[in-house]
Amino acid sequence: MKILVIGTGAREHAIVHSLDRENVSGTASHELHAAPGNPGIAGVATLHEVDPLDGAAVAALAERLGAELVVVGPEAPLVAGVADAVRAAGIPVFGPSGEAARLEGSKSFAKEVMAAAGVPTAMAHVCTDVTELEAALDAFGAPYVVKDDGLAAGKGVVVTDDRAAALAHGTACLSHENGRVVVEEYLDGPEVSLFCVCDGTTVVPLVPAQDFKRVGNDDGGPNTGGMGAYTPLDWAPSGLVDEVLSRVAQPTVDEMARRGTPFSGVLYVGLALTSRGTRVVEFNARFGDPETQSVLARLATPLSEVLLAAARGGLADLEPLRWRSEASVTVVVASEGYPASARSGDPITGIEDAESLPGVHVLHAGTGLSETGELVSAGGRVLSVVALGTDLADARRRAYEGVARIELKGSHHRTDIALKAERGEVTVP
Repeated sequence: MKILVIGTGAREHAIVHSLDRENVSGTASHELHAAPGNPGIAGVATLHEVDPLDGAAVAALAERLGAELVVVGPEAPLVAGVADAVRAAGIPVFGPSGEAARLEGSKSFAKEVMAAAGVPTAMAHVCTDVTELEAALDAFGAPYVVKDDGLAAGKGVVVTDDRAAALAHGTACLSHENGRVVVEEYLDGPEVSLFCVCDGTTVVPLVPAQDFKRVGNDDGGPNTGGMGAYTPLDWAPSGLVDEVLSRVAQPTVDEMARRGTPFSGVLYVGLALTSRGTRVVEFNARFGDPETQSVLARLATPLSEVLLAAARGGLADLEPLRWRSEASVTVVVASEGYPASARSGDPITGIEDAESLPGVHVLHAGTGLSETGELVSAGGRVLSVVALGTDLADARRRAYEGVARIELKGSHHRTDIALKAERGEVTVP
């Protein structure tokens, strides 16, 4: 197929990497394109300078290329309705409509849908002014969970015992145009990410993963877009995926269809396995980053088959997904100053050296090219180092060996990704 992937990050590089793996010698190959892409994606796909938020431009590019499938990766283009423009052009597209993407674009809308669908989630108050915010903080008490109602690139949530910090974050969210903030009860227990591929009716779950939002070891420091991830979760209850499918994902997709806004694409279900049972922390309307990097590394079924079936409404006819038995660990290499003030323009070396290690590949996120064509940092989360291993310990060892071979001045990374899971220290209340 001719496939066009929209986006610039490691998530999109992971998608393109998986599609490229299907290009085996002696078989029909995919012709891969990306817009705008990044220097890593350029190694296996043709890049196009198109504004990913401009639906008309994306649709026109897809028509010009003769694309047979368009994959919209990031949340902002989905909420902006880019998938709608591509569908209107008659091209199969993987990604929800702008209306359906409100499940991520508005925390309060997601809560409304969950309530209608009977989905178990945290109690919450939606606040539109500081008086309501202060009342909600006092009603729930510490630890305080305060979320920007809109898109915030994974960094709109503050969880803290400090009421002043919670109030400051909520006040900042309210200061935006039409600003609203969601205050929730704190959910104890480990968190799990489960991606569910949907076609508006049928839901096909992928394997669960766990990511690490805080910038520092032992979950210290501020929230980030994600500093690493791993799968499988040997500590998770054996019936977790079936429970989430029956109690969360399918009821949500059914409710969206009932509303006349069917959800097609990835429903990212963020979960907390609490002492009172499984609860939904959040919905996203796309693959999560960095969990996607680890999950797709283990997918043995051709990704193109899954994405096209979802885009065409044919998931019910898809064969059961096949998975590699190996464990997968992803470690994010971040630039100096991330997440507060990420530095850009520093040279990056050692990627080929890292990828010479067995089971290791490196995905680009915040990278660019200097005027002389040198690979440099161009964002906060710069690279994802992904490793497959016989078990978590092996995958962790390989991932960190890969990280050690990469040179980026001032860069930092967590050293404890999947460590507690490897040691058997993750417990469900």
